[in-house]
Amino acid sequence: MSNNLISVDVRSEIGKLEAVLLHTPGAEVENMTPENAQRALYSDILNLSIAQKEYEQLSGVLGKVTKIYQVKDLLTDLLEDHNEREALIGKICVGENVTDYFEFLMEMSSKNLATVLIEGLPARINSLTAYLKDEYYALPPLYNYYFTRDASVTIGNKVLVCKMASKVRMRESLINEAIFRKKRVFDCEVMNAHDFQPGNIDLFMEGGDILIAREDILLIGNGMRTSSQGIDMLINRLCRTGCKGKLNVVVQQLPHTPESFIHLDMVFTLLDKDKAMIYEPLILGENQYQTVHMVIDNGRVTKIKSVNNIPSILKKLGMEVEPIICGGSADEWNQEREQWHSGANFFALAPGKVMSYARNVHTLNELAKYGFEIIPAWDIINGKKDLEKSKLCVVTIDGSELPRGGGGARCMTMPLRRAAVK
Repeated sequence: MSNNLISVDVRSEIGKLEAVLLHTPGAEVENMTPENAQRALYSDILNLSIAQKEYEQLSGVLGKVTKIYQVKDLLTDLLEDHNEREALIGKICVGENVTDYFEFLMEMSSKNLATVLIEGLPARINSLTAYLKDEYYALPPLYNYYFTRDASVTIGNKVLVCKMASKVRMRESLINEAIFRKKRVFDCEVMNAHDFQPGNIDLFMEGGDILIAREDILLIGNGMRTSSQGIDMLINRLCRTGCKGKLNVVVQQLPHTPESFIHLDMVFTLLDKDKAMIYEPLILGENQYQTVHMVIDNGRVTKIKSVNNIPSILKKLGMEVEPIICGGSADEWNQEREQWHSGANFFALAPGKVMSYARNVHTLNELAKYGFEIIPAWDIINGKKDLEKSKLCVVTIDGSELPRGGGGARCMTMPLRRAAVK
């Protein structure tokens, strides 16, 4: 391994962040109309300039505490390699049924090609088929790519390339796979879910549903974006790639509507060694959604049974977390409203130091009761506040536009390295 490769390693949700993958939203977000917002998985269309100002707060804070890798830079660099370019463009053209654009794409400069692969390529209307298809784009824009959490997941020193629930997002996975597979920048093993059962439409999973509670405890959401077959595949892969000793997998079933329950990290995220943010009606309330505990011992599933809820099984496994309630404990109306705007979706920069949207005031008030200091992102970026000196804190970013895409700070970040939690 050459010295300048970064070894990928994530064994918790909260260990001090050492490297992260981001994608700053660009023109792809504006290439959306109300007509295709639904297809793009958005609840609304975004104002790009405001979304970018909000995103600047996220990336500005992260730039103060960790090394940032940008998808577009990594992709541009990858496309400089002729063989890599040919392999990736070939897969994309076949997968999206645009093989007649292959030569055209191959001839573009790496920078322009990276832009087109993310922001979209308008279709040439030079044939009857193209005319009758009535599609503006040959390659649709990747509207969701700023949610880098979903297309690939770091589990230990492995990167799982996800087979996404929606075909709209398949290209994100293909690009990520190309970035991680070749040891150009990152040193990691790649598990590619696309290779497992390519024809199985019931097999899918996304990173928002996969949480590493502890090195031996995975929490996985089973809902509209991660199927039971996807979870079985992941367990199978982990078993095959030398999963030594015991692994506990805790699966939480999720409602398929409303769409704010899209991933487990929209109802449960870890804030500290002993604290978690939860959406109470689903995580602790009486409901029909099961929590299932699976034990994998030396590569075999040895136990599978229903348990009360995530906090109770974590406690049994020696990891006691105090639930803090999204939207505050007083009012179910506030809980619903704030969960809708990613109020339970927190991202840890280090144990007890987390990021979220400033708009969820009842959630922030609840955190303040637990001793969390609320710090606006600009105070960190401008050096008014030093994160190293803060104990428990929430760094808040403005969120009027970004949440319209359906996600929060955890959704917008793919950790590549975290320090071990003592």
